[in-house]
Amino acid sequence: MEIKVLGPGCARCELTAKNVKEAVAEAGVDADIEKVTDIMEISKYGVFGTPAVVIDGEVKSVGKIPDKKEIQAWLQK
Repeated sequence: MEIKVLGPGCARCELTAKNVKEAVAEAGVDADIEKVTDIMEISKYGVFGTPAVVIDGEVKSVGKIPDKKEIQAWLQK
């Protein structure tokens, strides 16, 4: 599983990345987590609000900080 946290590195983006890492660890899922800070790379996903979370190429969240329960639900699918 490939998870990308999109954002320039703001506090909201850092909190989203932290929640993603904790949710993956608690779920026991094998996933590569990458932080994407390049605006041009972020725009390739059609995302114009951050933070955003992309799992296996599918945008799951834009412009909000998802909580761990929400992230874990995405990991089950």
